[in-house]
Amino acid sequence: MSGSGQRISFDEFDELCNIIRTRGAAARSITAIAGPPGAGKSTLAGQLTDALNAQDTGSAAVFPMDGYHFDDRILNTRGWRKRKGAPHTFDVAGFAQMLARLHSNDEAEVAIPVFDREIEIARNSARIIPRSVRHLIVEGNYLLLEDLPWSGLSGLYDTTVYIDVPMQVLQRRLEQRWSGLCAEELRANIVKNDLPNARLVYSGSRAADFVICQ
Repeated sequence: MSGSGQRISFDEFDELCNIIRTRGAAARSITAIAGPPGAGKSTLAGQLTDALNAQDTGSAAVFPMDGYHFDDRILNTRGWRKRKGAPHTFDVAGFAQMLARLHSNDEAEVAIPVFDREIEIARNSARIIPRSVRHLIVEGNYLLLEDLPWSGLSGLYDTTVYIDVPMQVLQRRLEQRWSGLCAEELRANIVKNDLPNARLVYSGSRAADFVICQ
C-alpha cells in the first residue's frame, strides 16, 4: 500500500472522530476501514461508532463486509473452502449493491447481513440501519483493493482509513485467534490463507486518507 495519506496513531483517535462527525453533519457519510485480517478493523469500527453515538445517540452504525461471505456449500462446490476469506470468496456484487443503497439513504431503514463467527454463517437481515444514521462505518479487508471488482466501490466512500500493522504482530494475533485449533489446522488457516490474504492487502490496497499505525 502506498505510504501517502495522513498517518495517525490511536492517540489521535479523537481527531479522526471529529473529521468523520464533520463529514456526516448534514447527510450520510461513509467511512471505509480496511486492513489485513487481524489488524483490528472491527475493534476500531466499534470504537468509532461508540464515540460518535456518545455525542449523538443513533447517529452511527457499522456495516461489516464479512456479511457477504459465500456460504460454505458454495465454497465446497467450487473447491474454495480452504481459502474462505480470500477476495474471490465474497459476493462482491451483492455487497456493492447494498453499499449503494446505504449510500443513497433513500429508504426508512435497510436490513443488512452479519457474519456469525460462532457458526461460520452470514445471517441475513441481522441488523437494521435506519435513515437517521449519518455516520456509516464500513469495515473489511479488501475495501481499498485496486483490482476489480473491489476498486469499483471507491466512489461510495467519503473517508478511507487503513490500519497498518507489522507482519510479525499480525501473525501473533492470528495465532491467538486460531489457538483452539490443532497444529495442522492452525497452519492451514494462517500460513495457507490468512497470511497470503494479508500480503495481498499490504501490496494491493490503494492509499487511504488516513493510516493508523500500530
